[in-house]
Amino acid sequence: MSRVAVVVGANGVIGGNLVDHLQRTGEWDIVGLSRRGGTDAGRVRHIAVDLLDADETHRRLAELTDVTHIFYAAYQERPSWAELVAPNLAMLVNVVTAVEESSPDLEHVSLMQGYKVYGAHLGPFKTPARESDPPHMPPEFNVDQQQFLEARQLGKRWTWSAIRPSVVCGVALGNPMNLATVIAVYATMCKKLGVPMRFPGKPGAFDALLEMTDASLLAEATVWAATTPSCANQAFNITNGDLFRWSDMWPRIAGLFDLDTATPLPMSLADVMADKEPLWNSIVAENGLQKIPYSDVSSWAFGDFVFAWDYDVLADGSKARRLGFHRFVDTEAMFAEIVAELRRQRIIP
Repeated sequence: MSRVAVVVGANGVIGGNLVDHLQRTGEWDIVGLSRRGGTDAGRVRHIAVDLLDADETHRRLAELTDVTHIFYAAYQERPSWAELVAPNLAMLVNVVTAVEESSPDLEHVSLMQGYKVYGAHLGPFKTPARESDPPHMPPEFNVDQQQFLEARQLGKRWTWSAIRPSVVCGVALGNPMNLATVIAVYATMCKKLGVPMRFPGKPGAFDALLEMTDASLLAEATVWAATTPSCANQAFNITNGDLFRWSDMWPRIAGLFDLDTATPLPMSLADVMADKEPLWNSIVAENGLQKIPYSDVSSWAFGDFVFAWDYDVLADGSKARRLGFHRFVDTEAMFAEIVAELRRQRIIP
């Protein structure tokens, strides 16, 4: 009998790659949950649902009687860290509550987290971060979500896992946290304007030590942790496995666009890109690209967030390797593959 996965946040870069990976294995029936829904195909069907509405979530998921795994990768943006807690915790609670009631054979709940658990968003933190590191001062919704699962799982048949990637890179639009598309659209505009591709972040960020997580690697690791008994009720850092500095990577990425670089120049992408919609529309028209709204092709605020890290951002990924997950992705090759895919899909020229 095949396993049945509910992928929460199925239209995001993480959830979308999870759906693709589960499909490729041929071992899963998949239900994607999102606000917009999606197109059913093969063993994948979609349900449009407002997960903040507990009654709607219960009603829409009542038909799911044979779910074995929940892969939770949904996220609601809010203006402040404190405001993130209530909606993001509520969505997880609503999903788990509904599926527990309708699917008595639930085996596992996988929670997607990130380095915010370690305080990476607050400033310089202890590196390499390890899953056993002590918590920091709240608020932090990732922590609240894990605490909910830990308490809810007591005495239950199902287990949980928490997956902690670095910055996730892949191909997905309308996603607030996809650095690859931020860089690709920025480079495309630099080329159109005939200006060098300058690094726009803080001076110290250019030489800080970083790592990334490829979305397809993350999907594979997430399913591995959810289906490996020795991984039950634990958290795992998942990264590509290599480290880099923008000072070395930036000119390599610029080379993918045949662009020169110049001295880094700190600037807010949210500010300098605020007036660039007409420019982007002209690039789309001239090159026959997909007609995607400018607001959906890139999150400049997220680019500003990442490029402001003037401190090392890295975690120890050895725990997953010790338990059997050994896949590795070369980060430079990852960026090249994503740019090629964005071109293939006619998102950039």
